[in-house]
Amino acid sequence: MPLFIGIAGGSGSGKTTVAKNIKQAFSTDERVVIIEMDSYYNDLSDKTLEEREKNNYDVPAAIDFPLLRQQLQDLKANKAVNKPIYDFVTHSRKQETELIEPADIIVLEGIMTFHDEKVRDMLDIKIFVDTDADIRLMRRIRRDMEQRGRSFEEIRERYFTMVRPAYRDFVKPTMRFADLVIPEGGQNSVAIDIIVSKISHWLLDKERSSKK
Repeated sequence: MPLFIGIAGGSGSGKTTVAKNIKQAFSTDERVVIIEMDSYYNDLSDKTLEEREKNNYDVPAAIDFPLLRQQLQDLKANKAVNKPIYDFVTHSRKQETELIEPADIIVLEGIMTFHDEKVRDMLDIKIFVDTDADIRLMRRIRRDMEQRGRSFEEIRERYFTMVRPAYRDFVKPTMRFADLVIPEGGQNSVAIDIIVSKISHWLLDKERSSKK
């Protein structure tokens, strides 16, 4: 059975960096698979582009939790899954999917990682990345402008009307479920070392058990 690690935190907090640092710590990358919760946004391809652009993607209702739960359960049972691919420019799912093979370690990262109780119960290690709001905002501006083709005006409007209220109401309250809170995300090398050490011990115990 794989080890499930959940990483939550606000948009731009450094969740992805933490996940990548965990993966890079192991020489055999196939042992670690990263699942981005953003891939599981509900498919809104039946709506107009204007309607999709106005949709709030920072609330729990934006996530296809039934599909996420099913695919996590399949991975826990060592079954491959076809993970959705989300297009952030058109706000819709692509026709193609990404094949995710079973792995020793499954890392789930996203702002709503701890929101759903059934998903939360599957996680063996729960990490919350706690980063100052101004840093998160600057990172989000850079990401959305460089990677998603958004204008500064659009980013600002969405942040104040959707992102900030959602963090206050839905994301930050889930910090209480975390086993470990990491200030400043991927820049916190001490916290990353602790997590990697924990995983290494788990992998070693698993290898020993398989030889018995």
